[in-house]
Amino acid sequence: MSPLSLRSRLTRGLTAGTVLASLAGGLAACGGDSDAATTTDSAAGTVTVGALSNGAAQQATLKVAEVKSISAELPKSVAKSGTLEIGVGFLPAGSPPLGYVGSDQKTLTGSEADIGRLVAAVLGLKPELKNSTWENLFIGLDSGKVDVAFSNVTDTEERKAKYEFASYREDNLGFAVKSTNSWNFDGNYENLAGKTVAVGAGTNQERILLEWKKKLAAEGKKALTVKYFQDNNSTYLALASGKIDAYLAPNPSVAYQVSSTKGSAKAVRNAGTYSGAGSSLQGLIAATAKKNSGLAKPLADAINYLIKNGQYAKWLAAWNLSNEAVAKSEVNPPGLPVTDS
Repeated sequence: MSPLSLRSRLTRGLTAGTVLASLAGGLAACGGDSDAATTTDSAAGTVTVGALSNGAAQQATLKVAEVKSISAELPKSVAKSGTLEIGVGFLPAGSPPLGYVGSDQKTLTGSEADIGRLVAAVLGLKPELKNSTWENLFIGLDSGKVDVAFSNVTDTEERKAKYEFASYREDNLGFAVKSTNSWNFDGNYENLAGKTVAVGAGTNQERILLEWKKKLAAEGKKALTVKYFQDNNSTYLALASGKIDAYLAPNPSVAYQVSSTKGSAKAVRNAGTYSGAGSSLQGLIAATAKKNSGLAKPLADAINYLIKNGQYAKWLAAWNLSNEAVAKSEVNPPGLPVTDS
């Protein structure tokens, strides 16, 4: 197997500080979903990114005003409401740097919440963030409780049966292992034979990992054991204790963990990356709306405005995610094939 998009990527230097400690207190009492505080605008026509990040980002205030030609594309129901209901799926314990409770112990921060706020500003809408579990994120889209998800959602052909997409970031997965573990993925699923690997339930990476599990079984190789834990903290504790060999997670999350545990007894390293779209295509993260909602085009146009005018690059830089930039937001670009991993 020689995947097209298995080039090595430099891990991000996220200076995490005390984020993990704040997550435990800030999210422990959360239930299935919640409405998060969204007041991060310092003045009319500005959006503050990286706020309350506990050192995981460099805070920056960006000038962003409504673009009438783009907001005019909005469905009438959304435009009339004056708000953009943004779903993020980071309960129960958050996933820095993507989404987590900030240093005030109540405001949702993270790269995904911030891009949602920036897009809402271009559309002339007030951002209303609704935090939920990953599974409830899609229930919220289906029920109309949220208009759009900005939650590290991979564009897949299977999901296009129910949703429409506007891409905004490259999607790569990473294998977190103990820093003392010499194992490497090396772009080859056969190297997972006999390993115990954790993954988040209901995620795209779970789908890919389960496909590899089937392939190994069909080839008569040693079994790949897949494990599930309640949250990131539990997963990394299992990794540190040797209960699992590796954790397959979004590459930004792995990079954050590498930085935040460096020099400690729980230190991890990145043992290899893989495109979130499988072996033949570069994966893409996309804003996700209900199919035929009429939101994908204005969302993509808003993202392209941010790309053209520099706010997009500054948002990525604030969260140390510049090497996941896309040149252009596309409506429903090719995604992870139904049968490919």
